[in-house]
Amino acid sequence: MDQPREKLRALGAAALTDAELLAIFLRVGVKGKSAVTLAKDLLHHFGNLPRLLSCTSEELTQIHGMGISKWSQIQAAYELVKRSLEETLSQDSVFSSPSYVKEFLQAKFGRLPHEVFLCLYLDSRLHLMECQELFRGSLTHTAVYPREILKEALSRNASALIVAHNHPSGNPLPSIADQELTLALTKALQLVDIPLLDHCIVSNSGFFSFSDAGLMNNE
Repeated sequence: MDQPREKLRALGAAALTDAELLAIFLRVGVKGKSAVTLAKDLLHHFGNLPRLLSCTSEELTQIHGMGISKWSQIQAAYELVKRSLEETLSQDSVFSSPSYVKEFLQAKFGRLPHEVFLCLYLDSRLHLMECQELFRGSLTHTAVYPREILKEALSRNASALIVAHNHPSGNPLPSIADQELTLALTKALQLVDIPLLDHCIVSNSGFFSFSDAGLMNNE
């Protein structure tokens, strides 16, 4: 018999599979299925864990045995993860925990069906002061205005900036427009002595960093 709670107590959470962790939130299964079997079925239905975590209440409650309370529990747990990552970035330099930037952005908006453009405003110690959704677009396009980004950065007295947007298409590689925007933003922010540290592109299956690719020029 599957006993994920006992396994967690004995071996720690890292030893559990995705299905076993999910089963702890579900607590009980349905007739003929244990909580672990139900969790496996859910993961198979949605394809992967990120897709399940970002599903709507309507999508989840269509499945036998899944009600609004279970969806709420899953969403609450997911939101705690995002807030924990954001708090970590507010307490540590972004360069001391670069993986947290990636994990935070992927959790924040990696699976949205429309494009969103975010600004991460950093203080002089490169700690996150605020993450702001500045622009929102359609499935394939977001209108981004460097002047607005500059104004928002100055109003917060930001010492540095990271920008990010998502590609709902699934391909995180930058377009020509993404490269041109990065160059324009870098030049605009240099005029007020605010370095653009990175431009990150997030998708449901990947992550691209201009900085990691050696494409940032703050000289």
